[in-house]
Amino acid sequence: MGKRCFPGMEERLMVLFALVTFLHTGEPRTIKDDSVSIRNIVPECPSIPYGERVDCFPEPNASEQKCLERACCWSPADEANVPWCFFSKNHGYSVVSESQPDSTHIEARLTRMDAPSLFGADIEELIFYAEMQTENRLRFKITDANHARFEVPHEHVKAPSSPPTGPLKYRLELVQKPFGLKVWRTSPEKLLFDTTIGPLVFADQYLQLSTKLPSHNIYGFGEHVHQTFRHDTNWKTWPIFTRDAFPNGGTHNLYGHYPYFTCLEDESGQSFGVFLMNSNAMEVTIQPAPAITYRTIGGVLDFYILIGNTPEAVVDEFTQLIGRPFIPPYWSLGFQLSRWDYGSLDEVKKVVERNRQIAIPYDVQYTDIDYMEDKKIFTYDMEKFKELPQFADYMHEKGQKYIVILDPAVSTGKRLNGPYEALDRGHAAKVWVTEPDGNTPLIGEVWPGETVFPDYTNQACVDWWVDEISRFHKEVKHDALWIDMNEVASFVQGSNKGCAENNINYPPFIPRILDNLMYSKTLCMDAKHKWGNHYDVHSLYGYSMVLATEKASREVFKTNRSMVFTRSSFPGVGKYAGHWLGDNAANWNDIKWAIPGMLEFNLFGVPYIGADICGFFDDSPEELCRRWMQVGAFYPFSRNHNAQGYKDQDPASYGADSLLVKTSKHYLNIRYTLLPYLYTLFYKAHVNGDTVLRPMMHEFYSDSETWGVHNQFLWGPHLLITPVLDPGVENVEAYIPDAIWYDFEKEERITNRKAKVILNLPADKLGLHLRGGAILPAQRPDITTEYSRRNPLKLIIALDDNNTASGELFWDDGESRDTVSSGSYIHYQLSVANDVLTMHVTHNGYTDPNNLKFENITIMGVNGAPVSVLVSDGTTTNALTESQINYNFTRKVLYLRNLELELGKNYTVNWENRYRNSRHFDCHPEAGSDQAKCEARGCIWEPSNFPNEPWCYYPDTHGYITGNVVETASGITVDIERNMAFPSQRSQSRDINKLRVEITYLSSRSLRWKIFDPSNARYEVPVPLDLPATPETEENNRLYKVQIKNKPFGIQVIRKDTEETIWDSAVPGLTFSNQLLEISTLLPSNYIYGFGETEHPSYKHDLNYHKYGLFSKDQPPGYKLNSYGVHPFYMGLEKSKNAHGVLLLNSNAMDVTFLPTPALTFRTVGGILDFYMVMGPTPEAVVQQYTEMIGRPVLPAYWSLGFQLCRYGYSNDAEIADLYRDMKAAKIPYDVQYADIDYMERQMDFTLDKVNFKGLPALVDDMRAEGMRFIFILDPAIAANETKGSYPAFDTGIEKDIFIKWPPELSDDIVWGKVWPDYPNITVDNSLDWDTQVELFRAFVAFPDFFKSSTADWWAQQIKDFYNNVLKFDGLWIDMNEPASFVHGTVGEKCLGDPALENPPYMPPLESMHRGLNHKTLCMNSEQILADGTRVKHYDVHNLYGWSHTKPTYDALLSTTGKRGVIVTRSTYPSSGRWAGHWLGDNYSAWDQLLKSIIGMMEFSIFGIPYTGADICGFFNTAQYEMCLRWMQLGAFYPFSRNHNTINMPRQDPVAWGPEFAGISRDVLNIRYTLLPYLYTLMYEAHAHGNTVVRPLLHEFVTDESTWSIDRQFLWGPALLITAALDPGVTMVRGYVPNARWYDYHTGKVVGVRGQFVDMDTPLSKINLHVRGGHILPCQKPENNTHYSRLNPLGLLVALDDGGSAHGSLFWDDGEGIDTVQNKRFLLTTFSASSGVLTSSVLTDGLAEADRLTLGVVKVWGVTAPVTQVIMKVNGKPDAKLEFMYNAEVQELQFDAASQSHTIERPFTITWSTA
Repeated sequence: MGKRCFPGMEERLMVLFALVTFLHTGEPRTIKDDSVSIRNIVPECPSIPYGERVDCFPEPNASEQKCLERACCWSPADEANVPWCFFSKNHGYSVVSESQPDSTHIEARLTRMDAPSLFGADIEELIFYAEMQTENRLRFKITDANHARFEVPHEHVKAPSSPPTGPLKYRLELVQKPFGLKVWRTSPEKLLFDTTIGPLVFADQYLQLSTKLPSHNIYGFGEHVHQTFRHDTNWKTWPIFTRDAFPNGGTHNLYGHYPYFTCLEDESGQSFGVFLMNSNAMEVTIQPAPAITYRTIGGVLDFYILIGNTPEAVVDEFTQLIGRPFIPPYWSLGFQLSRWDYGSLDEVKKVVERNRQIAIPYDVQYTDIDYMEDKKIFTYDMEKFKELPQFADYMHEKGQKYIVILDPAVSTGKRLNGPYEALDRGHAAKVWVTEPDGNTPLIGEVWPGETVFPDYTNQACVDWWVDEISRFHKEVKHDALWIDMNEVASFVQGSNKGCAENNINYPPFIPRILDNLMYSKTLCMDAKHKWGNHYDVHSLYGYSMVLATEKASREVFKTNRSMVFTRSSFPGVGKYAGHWLGDNAANWNDIKWAIPGMLEFNLFGVPYIGADICGFFDDSPEELCRRWMQVGAFYPFSRNHNAQGYKDQDPASYGADSLLVKTSKHYLNIRYTLLPYLYTLFYKAHVNGDTVLRPMMHEFYSDSETWGVHNQFLWGPHLLITPVLDPGVENVEAYIPDAIWYDFEKEERITNRKAKVILNLPADKLGLHLRGGAILPAQRPDITTEYSRRNPLKLIIALDDNNTASGELFWDDGESRDTVSSGSYIHYQLSVANDVLTMHVTHNGYTDPNNLKFENITIMGVNGAPVSVLVSDGTTTNALTESQINYNFTRKVLYLRNLELELGKNYTVNWENRYRNSRHFDCHPEAGSDQAKCEARGCIWEPSNFPNEPWCYYPDTHGYITGNVVETASGITVDIERNMAFPSQRSQSRDINKLRVEITYLSSRSLRWKIFDPSNARYEVPVPLDLPATPETEENNRLYKVQIKNKPFGIQVIRKDTEETIWDSAVPGLTFSNQLLEISTLLPSNYIYGFGETEHPSYKHDLNYHKYGLFSKDQPPGYKLNSYGVHPFYMGLEKSKNAHGVLLLNSNAMDVTFLPTPALTFRTVGGILDFYMVMGPTPEAVVQQYTEMIGRPVLPAYWSLGFQLCRYGYSNDAEIADLYRDMKAAKIPYDVQYADIDYMERQMDFTLDKVNFKGLPALVDDMRAEGMRFIFILDPAIAANETKGSYPAFDTGIEKDIFIKWPPELSDDIVWGKVWPDYPNITVDNSLDWDTQVELFRAFVAFPDFFKSSTADWWAQQIKDFYNNVLKFDGLWIDMNEPASFVHGTVGEKCLGDPALENPPYMPPLESMHRGLNHKTLCMNSEQILADGTRVKHYDVHNLYGWSHTKPTYDALLSTTGKRGVIVTRSTYPSSGRWAGHWLGDNYSAWDQLLKSIIGMMEFSIFGIPYTGADICGFFNTAQYEMCLRWMQLGAFYPFSRNHNTINMPRQDPVAWGPEFAGISRDVLNIRYTLLPYLYTLMYEAHAHGNTVVRPLLHEFVTDESTWSIDRQFLWGPALLITAALDPGVTMVRGYVPNARWYDYHTGKVVGVRGQFVDMDTPLSKINLHVRGGHILPCQKPENNTHYSRLNPLGLLVALDDGGSAHGSLFWDDGEGIDTVQNKRFLLTTFSASSGVLTSSVLTDGLAEADRLTLGVVKVWGVTAPVTQVIMKVNGKPDAKLEFMYNAEVQELQFDAASQSHTIERPFTITWSTA
């Protein structure tokens, strides 16, 4: 509340004064004399852009002469606002000394450079001090080196108690002369704060610092009216100095003082904040560089730089520094009414009653200063407000609250009927701000007339203030305090005596504050406070008043929370108080400008914020007030307040039946419904610093469209509010960010995302949208919060793209103090995944007296009515009745009603979906479908609102009709014929009308069905499978039965023991034409895994009409992009928790489409339909049975399980040598070094670059001599432009006719391509575009046809010659074998032959599908020749090229080296794992790739390729420090663990980042190496039995449905659980602890939970690892490589289960011998522990003497009683007592058997006895 006009207010003073050279304190100082000669100083003027000029004449009236007198640069500019006078290089300070007392502190002394003064009194010597306070916070301070200056005495800000322990996110660089500093973000390296753009100026009353910023996205500074949230950087100057002024849109200073801003750097979201802790009058200039110049007139330069990965993280950092926001009392989130001058209490009650009568939600009533006696605080008008002492009770009777206003100023006059006791007590305690003499109270004038002003920096004043408020509360009961006029405001200039003419009241420079007079509408600057001169503490007045009032509030309200609400503020106020945006006006500008203001105060740590709804000044028109009531319903502080003399504007004043009342009630009811969500947001602000009213860009920072949005805002992350802010408008342009959104009121999903839209918002509506992924706690509303808190709770859920959602609920009594710190609250973590809502209580310290229950749950985005809904509390499970379930098909909303879920208990709610259009299979999968095309195919056209649901679908009888059926003991043969009632689908692809189906019962757990043309042979995949020699003819032995359906024809496979149908193709749409084969099946559940190789966002497939193309291609991983391999295999789960697997053995281009039915459609462009099913019944058994069929995985060499390094772009062999040296020096375990194509001469296979890699052979020999291994890359393409005789690989290839050619009927020529090899004798111009480089510089290449046995022989000879004649290697890496070509089809890009093979009639959704199948590969008409002489088209075998390449390479490696080695291939097909491992391709350095690598590894695990991993830290793009470090931790648990990146990117190997990174990498790799015996044993089990190595949790815990969707965690085998940090900035990860006993690997302690998600502490140096009880893990002490680690004794890690038992095994051989398993040259030992006895049993002992292991240290976890002795028994030897240690706290027994020299091929028994 403020005064609109001031009668008698003196005119603005225009004061001319001379510069003075003495301090305003009068103390002697070392200050530069202004008489220093400047005549000889010639300014050094830089040539810089206008936008980088730093103003050297910030005051008015600059001229060339005045500018040059300052030795500054004068250059008139033709652009507005550009300074003509700007700083030269002559100004500033120089660093004369610099020291670093420790790693987190830097100090420097500065001296001023010889240059003229701007305003005199320059300080010659300064001290610079920097402190790295936390990983994300840098403080630096610049002050007088010799004398103390005023510094803000902040209540909360202090240095941390200990230095940072993690890596710093920033780096500080000092520039010596002129002094400057640069603050860099370390990852990725980016300059954030650069003061070298301008000089440091440090005079006694003028301090200036400029800094250049990395972007124009600047937010903050205050308090002002910023008409936009993002700052205009075009030379805007904003003064900062607290002032009682009107927020009418000018650039003047307002109530608060906020020298703080946030800068969003770019689309990554990385942001930083800058806080200058200085309370003196100042201004900031924002200029286009972009840059900011600070000019303050006192104090010190005390900066805090806050680094965050997101804008929200910066607010977290800022509020950690200044104090977290308070949680307001629950009732204060209700709607509130106020006005200045009701006139009487009777009028107040009339307003209360009329608003009660319309039943508008309404919690709080205020009275302004008119309740007081003559506006004197701590009094009330005993005539007009005589019943005020009872008014609070009157409000409380209806569940409402009462708030009074208090101003600071105290009248000097007497009361009407006696003394003014509050004044007298203040005089006695000497509590007032004084004149400069320190004794005489300064007299000013405010509302009551002549006043004195409390000095809240004086403890005596604080005590007086607390006492007065306590006294007044006893007289007039109230519920909270509203403090106003505390800028501090006075209606006379300075004092009733005026102000002395001195340099404090008239400083040499005045920032651009309102009136250009320091003491305008406030106190003289030389007035005295305990903290110092008013000059220094003016802007802290409101802050100090808040601190005092908070103490009074605690005294008065005791344990009741209450609250304080202030107009003037300073950073840190939000810890105790809220704020409103001041005395606005009833106009359309002010309704708009409120939004940027509220957004800014959320940045400032004051989330309890709002504007006066309907405007303070002026009459509020109905339309304006109606629109303002709508948006104001979503202000955190929601109060309607207006001024004296204007019309009433409370809602009821517009008429009980008015549209304004109707819409106000509507949106306030929504507000009250969502108060549990809003209250939870305030809890998150209090504990995490989250914003409440949130800028759109905080959530969607990667979208630049959101950066400037200021007419919309969010509640937290989930609720988007779009108000109408202009008159006469019903259509509003709004931005819809990139997410699923639901119209909150209609509960309908909107189709728009990442788009500007026009919202139709009639007179009674505003835009309200709920973000997919949200769970909002809510409650049935009522007219007050006291009543609404008694009502049942509910949840409002909006599903996202992945049908998931999450949220939280915080609940306490709503009014007690300190409930968070005392634990007196309930906290829920809410989540939806896989159609299951989990309501998990993370804290339960409060019992609500109303016995609250969750009554209703609304779920938006559910795609079908559920079959059933099950509610479980963990003990009992109940199905909801039909009356409790309601599904709206139109809106796709599921309503669950009349629930009785008790607050404070855990629940799960599980709904099982079935979709309305369950049999709508797409009849027109190509683009361009319309009704005419659809009906021409004989199909049904029915538009749908569901995204991606087909509008054109097959009739129910479409397909084939069953004819003759012959059943035998071994299978079924069926003849089927196309249903001719339907037309042919595609004229270019001839339908085959008669087909045969052969179903073979392969075994009891597997079967095959094959659909083919019996009249004409078609291509069939030439990949041999290991099938049973004879079918399973005994029906009782089979786990399945098969049924044939007739019309349409279909096959049903039924699991006999559960009667579940797990394959059901008796659905329409079976198509079998020449170039399109299509078949669909219903699925038994929504849980489908597999299909590849494509990047999937989750391990479990989303069945909402997602389609994936399968066609091998040189395509880096990307969403729905077909990549390197083809794996048409999936594993499905069934409701019975059984599992099965299905392979379509087809190698043509294809796609798979998922349907939410659930169902699946296969489409392929050739071959036949040849399906194989394995029955499990467990997920692990599925993989075992599948690999039994396609071939067990290869056993890699032991050394290949070590860590590996590679990059494309090593410049020479010295670079590799240096890397090897540095890795050894850092002692980082490391086994394998690679060389990519750069080692070759012009990228040609089997050559060596003898210029840059001349020394590589010797280096390889040296490294191998030290136990290292080397792997080289080989691509298949062979250069063809070399001089004949100079390149044997090509010459002999021609001789042996091994290259792919055209069919003879088309040409005898080779099908030429281009890949990496360059022409001879050219210099590549890398500045040219890629296609031009390929055309000009890339040589012709030929592609070997590896199907031919002659090609295999040729390939083996080239490899052998290279090994013998050029350099040695231990493994081979084969790449580009999709096959990849840099031209499309062939050189010239004109493919011969049938164009329908290049562009088939149906084209699967492949990358660049419009370019044809030959895009980036060979022509499909190319011919290849199988080993049996059969000629085939590349069209059919393209996807087999990498497969055909792999075995010849594996055979060549073994025959060449005589050792097992390892092959790593990029392109794969089922059975590739028999010979090779695989890496996940050319990924990107991005956080999302960590999760996707886990998904990829788990998929390749079920594909039978366990030796897999992703390029650690990413192949493309620049890695970030934190991301790379987290990736190193995760990658340490990839089976194939290799760090690899591309050319022209910075290094990312572990030693490239510094010692801290190297140390953390070393630690985690030491864990890997410790566990390599376990990993090697897992690899053996995969090789021998088909087990997975990287194992999804569901494979071990399939009965626990929570595991079915987990893909952020994985297992090594059955026993090691890996939970990595996969997101930036996290120090906690949420992981699932399956239902077993688990031990923390790092500590050995038992994890105290099971079967639930938990938060796991994850500092940057840690990855969470847990060992499963019941398992024994073999291990070994790590060394620098496996050559040495294999020499160490064997250790055992015994993790006992609940029964005290454990088991495990060890496989051990020489690590690299060929066929050691087949030839029994290995040791296989099992271990078991039970009842205090550990025994070993040898199953196979074929190990050579040299490879035997001795037993070493054994750790046993879970030993519950103290151990008295440990005895080792071995047959033929006396019992031996072993030394042991027992840790009772951890329950760990440890003993070392090394002294017994026991080799483990001999069984042993070790017994421990307990007390």
